[in-house]
Amino acid sequence: MQNMLTIISNVLRGNVSKNGARVVVSTRSYADFTPQATFNIKSCDLHRLETGPPSQAVLTREEGLRYYRSMQTMRRMELKADQLYKQKIIRGFCHLYDGQEACAVGIEAGINPTDHLITAYRAHGYTFTRGIPVKEILAELTGRRGGVAKGKGGSMHMYAKNFYGGNGIVGAQVPLGAGVALACQYQGNKEVCVTLYGDGAANQGQIFESYNMASLWKLPCIFVCENNKYGMGTSVERASASTEYYKRGDFIPGFRVDGMDILCVREATRFAADHCRAGKGPILMELQTYRYHGHSMSDPGVSYRTREEIQEVRSKSDPISMLKDRMLSNNMASVEELKEIDVEIRREIEEAAQFATSDPEPPLDELCNHVFYNEPPMEVRGTNPWMKLKSLS
Repeated sequence: MQNMLTIISNVLRGNVSKNGARVVVSTRSYADFTPQATFNIKSCDLHRLETGPPSQAVLTREEGLRYYRSMQTMRRMELKADQLYKQKIIRGFCHLYDGQEACAVGIEAGINPTDHLITAYRAHGYTFTRGIPVKEILAELTGRRGGVAKGKGGSMHMYAKNFYGGNGIVGAQVPLGAGVALACQYQGNKEVCVTLYGDGAANQGQIFESYNMASLWKLPCIFVCENNKYGMGTSVERASASTEYYKRGDFIPGFRVDGMDILCVREATRFAADHCRAGKGPILMELQTYRYHGHSMSDPGVSYRTREEIQEVRSKSDPISMLKDRMLSNNMASVEELKEIDVEIRREIEEAAQFATSDPEPPLDELCNHVFYNEPPMEVRGTNPWMKLKSLS
């Protein structure tokens, strides 16, 4: 009885002893936190719309913690990929997503898992939000058998249920996304396709062809321009005569969103999805965002912009810090609770990196597998007529 009273006393004081070590225990219960709060968010600039997304957003504590964990996991995953690339464990193209986490997590929060999504080559974040574990993403980056594409896709070619990549050709995913939206319309399932591209791809002719077809056929397609201010090393002002990308659809309604605020992105995506599901045709979203890394790992990212510019965005507009500050200032979480989540995420990332560096590479005899989806085994010629490989679906 005396031991039990001692334990209870320690817990109430906020600390207990475990295996001789002192462990801090939060004395705050779930009931102590605010279960939900309403926040004012930045209004969107509109094109061919009478009304746009709401200027207020309701956030529950559960949602806030989930969004925080997702964005922080994405951030840590990309920083680990940076480290593995510099160690020459990851090779080839590698485009990192840190800084833009609110876009991927906010879009996923605004659509259903049964909806569809296709993006360009900066695809790690969307691969994660579409349900692929971190270890499979990192293993794909290191070219291992346990990767999401069996180690044969790499950074730009990852896929999941209702997620169609990861596409390496600039702008090529946009007409494919319109095609997925056509399939949604044909099947009559009230699903939508989110079709993403960057400001660097916004001047591609095939994008305007896709706009035209989607508008003619009233396809349930949400065109999303992730404007991170630079197409490779060229600023949007030097690349585009008009930087109002949300107006580029001309006859397609559009709006411009603060892409660094997850609540703005979530509410905008819900608005766009409702528009498409109502049979009103396509809609265009421009997400104003920012990448902290260079265009790819071969780009230091500071030859065309200053370190001070990057630091200013980090200090004033970081999507994770913004959400964290909202939750703490409204008593929706404690500092200790968020720190514990950070510790768990770091552990998960380290375990994923261990898997990604120890898992075996795919053997040569699997090189040509999965060329086709559902075909009988066939021979595939290698680099010369005498090299024969087998392809299994």
